[in-house]
Amino acid sequence: MHADIVVLPGDGIGPEVTAAAVDVLQAVAQRFGHQFSLHEHLIGGAAIDATGKPLPDETLAAARDADAVLLGAVGGPKWSDPNASVRPEQGLLAIRKALGLYANLRPTKPHPAAMGASPIKPHLLAGVDLLVVRELTGGIYFGERTRTAESASDLCTYTVPEIERVVRRACLLARGRRGHVTSVDKANVLETSRLWRDVASRIARDEFPDITIEHQLVDSMAMHLLSKPRAYDVIVTENMFGDILTDEASMLAGSLGLLPSASLGEGCVGMYEPIHGSAPDIAGKGIANPYGTILSAALLLRYSLGLSQEAACIEHAVDDALEAGVFTADLASDGTAISTREAAAAVLARIATPARIAG
Repeated sequence: MHADIVVLPGDGIGPEVTAAAVDVLQAVAQRFGHQFSLHEHLIGGAAIDATGKPLPDETLAAARDADAVLLGAVGGPKWSDPNASVRPEQGLLAIRKALGLYANLRPTKPHPAAMGASPIKPHLLAGVDLLVVRELTGGIYFGERTRTAESASDLCTYTVPEIERVVRRACLLARGRRGHVTSVDKANVLETSRLWRDVASRIARDEFPDITIEHQLVDSMAMHLLSKPRAYDVIVTENMFGDILTDEASMLAGSLGLLPSASLGEGCVGMYEPIHGSAPDIAGKGIANPYGTILSAALLLRYSLGLSQEAACIEHAVDDALEAGVFTADLASDGTAISTREAAAAVLARIATPARIAG
């Protein structure tokens, strides 16, 4: 296979972790006989500094023409003035909207070797395997905004088609898992959530009779996600709720640095990124955890390129590295942390071992 992949390193630790993932993609291409053309472009604060725009036209054009996009992270103190008219996060929101990436998939499956890094008791983590599907292009993040000296407002709007497509995606994913969907809203207070609940119920009832759906209020879900995470399979929710709940779910895995994500639309082109931010406090120190970005590359292979065996090879390599105690600083509790490059090297060594290729 030949595939064109756009790489957007971004800011902070983004260039460090995307470099590790690029090395892994190149190793997979060599091992399986593929050709991946990888091209770097600017986004976020780095793009603002170079062009004045958080999403340059050249970057968006390249992303639209690519088979997939791999993203690092955006933002940092240099561009963090809340009153600034141009901010790095605008680039991230804009590329999601422009590419029609309406569904963000964030899997969480704690690795036994890394459970000690989680603040959650180990007996609650055993057997946890959940997937959050977050609506990505609607809601309060994209609503009309007003600001005066005395007040401010952010409009949260959802349409029926926006809700239908993300709930449908969640149900399709659940069909290939354990067949259970939890739809999260705030229907006791918000009108948008009442619409969300009505639409989610109808889609599940009329189109997915083989799927069990339940509804949870977002405040109770925040509690249950930590007290009984094993009870959940696929969780689907709106943009802001999903943003918050997925960061909370990262504590189940022990570190933000372990978790990948995939942002998908109707076509094959998707954007793949770790769920952590730019972590400017450790940028340039060579200690960032690359596993989340490497696992995002595995999702890229699976969802955009249809290369399930190659994706599994990466995932097994990361599992093996964790099992062997190859921990970066966010995971190590005994002072034996290794560097970003060393963690990537451990994965690369395992990819090169034929025994680690699984279907």
